[in-house]
Amino acid sequence: MTSAGHAATTSVLEPYALRVEHLENPIGLDEPRPRFAWRLRTSSAGTRQAAYRVVVTGGRGETAWDTGRVASDDQFEIGYAGVPLRPFTGYTWNVQVWDADGVAGVGASGTFETGRLGRPWVARWIGRDRTDRPAFLAPADDDLTWNTRGLPAPSLLRTTFATRAVTSARLHITARGLYEARINGRVVHDTALNPGWTDYQRRIFYQTYDVTSAVRTGINAIGVVLADGWWSGFVGYDARNAGRLYGTAPALLAELHLTLADGTTQVIRTDETWRESAGEWLHADLLMGEGVDARRRPESWDTRGFDDSSWRRARPAGDDTANVTGATAPPIRAVAEVAPVSVRADADGAAVLDFGQNLVGHLRLRIRGAAVGQFIELTHAETLDADGNLYLENLRRAEARDLYYARGDAEETFEPRFTFHGFRYARVTGLGAELDPDDVRAVVISSDLEEVGDFDCDNPDVLQIVSNTRWSQRGNFLSVPTDCPQRDERLGWLADAQVFAPTAARASDVSAFFATWMVDVVSGQSPDGAFGDIAPAGPWMGEGAPAWGDAGVIIPMMLFDTYGDRRQLERSYPAMVRWVEHIRRANPDLLWRKRVGSNYGDWLHAGTETARDVLATAYFANSTSLVARAAAILGHAEDELRFTSLAQEIRDAFVAEFVRDGIITSDTQTCYLLALDHDLLPADQIPGAVDRLVHLVRTAGNRLTTGFVGVSKICRVLSAFGHDDLAHALLVQEDYPSWLFPIRHGATTIWERWDGWTPEGGFQSANMNSFNHYSLGAVVDWIYATLGGIDRVPGSVGYRDVLVRPRPGAGVNRAAAGQETPLGRVAASWVLVDGRFSLDVELPPGARGVLSLPTADLASVCDGAGGSVAGEVAVGPHGEVEIRVGGGRHRVVVDGVTAGLVDSPVGATATEV
Repeated sequence: MTSAGHAATTSVLEPYALRVEHLENPIGLDEPRPRFAWRLRTSSAGTRQAAYRVVVTGGRGETAWDTGRVASDDQFEIGYAGVPLRPFTGYTWNVQVWDADGVAGVGASGTFETGRLGRPWVARWIGRDRTDRPAFLAPADDDLTWNTRGLPAPSLLRTTFATRAVTSARLHITARGLYEARINGRVVHDTALNPGWTDYQRRIFYQTYDVTSAVRTGINAIGVVLADGWWSGFVGYDARNAGRLYGTAPALLAELHLTLADGTTQVIRTDETWRESAGEWLHADLLMGEGVDARRRPESWDTRGFDDSSWRRARPAGDDTANVTGATAPPIRAVAEVAPVSVRADADGAAVLDFGQNLVGHLRLRIRGAAVGQFIELTHAETLDADGNLYLENLRRAEARDLYYARGDAEETFEPRFTFHGFRYARVTGLGAELDPDDVRAVVISSDLEEVGDFDCDNPDVLQIVSNTRWSQRGNFLSVPTDCPQRDERLGWLADAQVFAPTAARASDVSAFFATWMVDVVSGQSPDGAFGDIAPAGPWMGEGAPAWGDAGVIIPMMLFDTYGDRRQLERSYPAMVRWVEHIRRANPDLLWRKRVGSNYGDWLHAGTETARDVLATAYFANSTSLVARAAAILGHAEDELRFTSLAQEIRDAFVAEFVRDGIITSDTQTCYLLALDHDLLPADQIPGAVDRLVHLVRTAGNRLTTGFVGVSKICRVLSAFGHDDLAHALLVQEDYPSWLFPIRHGATTIWERWDGWTPEGGFQSANMNSFNHYSLGAVVDWIYATLGGIDRVPGSVGYRDVLVRPRPGAGVNRAAAGQETPLGRVAASWVLVDGRFSLDVELPPGARGVLSLPTADLASVCDGAGGSVAGEVAVGPHGEVEIRVGGGRHRVVVDGVTAGLVDSPVGATATEV
């Protein structure tokens, strides 16, 4: 994965990490008014941007847009306002910034290339009939299962063309299904599972590749492998969807645009003149795995000298390209490789590999000295059963099984390309020899998002929670934010995404990823305003449940708060309004009990269930408040007043219906978390609610009883109301249910359930028991904020105002966190030794910081050299010292700080309820 540089290298302002539409130097951009952004760094404290100038030049050097010198500290959402951009054109853009003294910073430049920008395709969709399965593949069917036996084999498609000397070549390509593109014998992209998953009925992405180096003067060959993918393979948990979710057969659409040395152009397109055949694949399915018979591989089929006269003509598959648009999110790539930590032989002589990490991807296996037709099978699992065998029951109908018939070469490699599995363990049979660990690697695939966050501390348990969460995010952020990567589901559940989104933004830049997915969330909205539970919706469309459908409101606001993405908020706003009005129409008493969809409640809670109407009404109030805030941001004054008033009426109805003598209906951790986090209670009832929450946590033995709706809130709410000690106690709890319980039992990713496996009961029901779900890892947002000390000041946008609030505890006496924000890098590191707390902070130019210190004694605070800390001193909400500072580096020392967990008697609270 890409990662931005951190160190400041100059005493003047220096732009870096230039982005266009949240992407680095994008190719194939179909946005006519792209937005520009940059981060800043400098080695001089107090320096800030006071003006900028952006200049965009076209491919021939002409100026397309020049902002002139603009007096502004804006660094993102700088919308293009020049002459109309031309399709298929490369542009360079330069940014110059000035500080408050008028000193020019270091200039920086980036590039982008437009895509079609509405230019019609001249290519046609081509493919072959799904039912046309070549007879010569039949001998291998004996090794197939009933799931895979009926699957079609991927197609090989090819054509040749002649050209003169080329100065530029761009391949615009997509598929109803998955493609792998080759020119003159080599793959021309490093991306995988292209074009990714969207709601294909409404939009299909195409990718654009610079293939200039692959095209030669004279005769050339283009070859494409075309597989089912999400289009016509197994998707989700309903067997009836296999092969007919979107269509019955995959298809290819491609244009190769050539610019010749003499200035003329040439376009090679898909049409019925292309040739088609089966290749070495028996099948390739995202859920069922991939089968390859290397004996059937047509040698050099993707080169110009290959004789394709026996191949069939490609089947025309239509001319409808209206929904084909340029990709707007980073593609899927191989982002890492993992070597096995152990290899052993089982009772049958098969090799059982442990990679030491639950991950998502496939194996790459080097095979030495195999006989012609030797059958090799790879099986994948997340964990082992009590006998040490691969535990496969929780995969349900997904087979996670890859097959290979050897070609018989002295050395050959098997690496599936159109499937993925969630696994830590793999079983390899049929090698006929002991497996050399150097001959196998697990190839990790994920949407290739920039890694922007880092965290370190001296408590290995906390580090493991962060690591497990990041691996679960990596494995489930694969084109869409899925729930799990291993079983027959792998769907974009909205609640999972919304509870986890703040944590996701800690690890990676998810601005383009979530904005892209939100288009499918919005397009899946029903005519009367109901968001769904899942996006892309597919056949699972139904009215969204509370906390599920609300993601359609929560995530656009998160993108605005975190990245300043006003355009996404504007485009989502009408749908956000329709969602709230949908709920209100069905529930005129403002208690959300009707039109609640599947109404999952606090899903997979560990204790007493939170009343579902309590949870639903709390989310109704929250979504209404967010719509009111969005209206204010976007300048919709009447809507702001209307929804502000409605939100207050919902709060009043909540209190009147569900609060009696300070107790909220169902009296669970989650109901108090919702009431406090969503600001549902009158001021005089807040202290009692906080005390009751504390009481419930302590009477549970400092353990969680929430499901994943409550789990995203519990540590944040406790800290917000002065109970960092109790949040720390929850974090380091080892007994079930807790974050450390799975880790004590070998977890390297976040489990779906608190009790996915227990010593007493073994595995939970295989019907729903993933060992790689990110939802319960939502606590990592709080870890960054409270142990790492980095957070946004509430109400700020794009980390313009940074809250640095480190709080020792959880056995942590040293921590460091860093975050690449839209303005630049924010970092905090602290150490506590013998009561002396030392804090170092780095803020980007233009940011404002609030240093919230773990003391109420201003006399104990100094700058490390015995002097006072430069900045405005204030008192925080719990009496703590706060110091307001500007961008730059700051050092603070506090004497007399203590850390550690408060050892209160079980059941005791500050105020007994």
